[in-house]
Amino acid sequence: MSRFVPSAFAPVLLLGVALSILPSLPTGAAPVTVKLASLAPDNTIWDRVVEEMGAEWQEATDGRVKLRVYPGGVAGDEPDVVRKMRIGQLHAAVLSVGGLGDIDPAFGVFTVPFLFDSYDELYHVLHVLTPTLEKRLEAKGYVLLHWGHAGWIHVFSKEPVTRVDDLRKLKLFVAAGDDAAFRWWKDKGFRPVALATTDITTGLQTGMIEAVPSTPLAALLLQWYRQIPNMMDIGFAPLVGATVVTQSAWNRIAPADQQALKAAAKRAEKELESSVPTQDEESVSQMTSRGLQVTRVEGTPNAAAWRAVAEDYAERMRESSVPPDILQQALAARDAYRKGREGKASAGAHP
Repeated sequence: MSRFVPSAFAPVLLLGVALSILPSLPTGAAPVTVKLASLAPDNTIWDRVVEEMGAEWQEATDGRVKLRVYPGGVAGDEPDVVRKMRIGQLHAAVLSVGGLGDIDPAFGVFTVPFLFDSYDELYHVLHVLTPTLEKRLEAKGYVLLHWGHAGWIHVFSKEPVTRVDDLRKLKLFVAAGDDAAFRWWKDKGFRPVALATTDITTGLQTGMIEAVPSTPLAALLLQWYRQIPNMMDIGFAPLVGATVVTQSAWNRIAPADQQALKAAAKRAEKELESSVPTQDEESVSQMTSRGLQVTRVEGTPNAAAWRAVAEDYAERMRESSVPPDILQQALAARDAYRKGREGKASAGAHP
């Protein structure tokens, strides 16, 4: 039985049919606000660089894309932030290798002690690994915007630490959720205490922890050195990070605007590359003028024992955490860089 449609409703019906067969409007047509979380405290270099990037986004897209930053861990520790990105409460984050490792274990390669001797080596390996890591992130639903750096990790402690056994006596911070690292420290006779990174300050003030692996710049900006005023001079590894955004949020942005956003992100990366190493060194000078004691280990008999411990830790990470193909790619890139550097030195030598 046919149904009669009054002529007065025909235009409405035709409009509905027409809309149903039209192609969808570009998802980037509507304004997009990207909610980004960071552990970096307000007004630190990392926060400033991200805020400047957000201002560039808004200007370059004529307001079509805005960045709303939640600094200082107000959105939670990195595991919390990653979980909130997965459920859509957050769209982006500035993450250390710990948080990135919650997304994909390949980023654990940057936690291997003594893998790099310099920033130049690190930057070269990052350049080589970036396409691979971008693909791994994409497979998990994320887009890499830019790399970030926080300096070189040293051990800061309440009491001076020169020998390995000195550190075994102290309650050592280990990031909550890093079960492999916690087990390794425990198995080797240390006293690891698992805490959220956002709880380090409270942990130091209450005596829950007495030693923290940290970069000098972070120790200064967060004032941790006041509770742990001793620093080993050995740098174990660079603290690498990255800013990532979920693909679901990224796909809401028009392709032309995506290119503008990535260009601004690349400028943020270059700013951190040039600024952080210098500020990290200057932080040591500032802290020593305020009472920090730098314990000399490099170049002493104790250095070999620390490197043996670090190699044991690296071996555990190779076996349990870092994908072998990623580690091999990193080592090959590093060794090729070193070989090229030695070749240049030889070519420049005179008999």
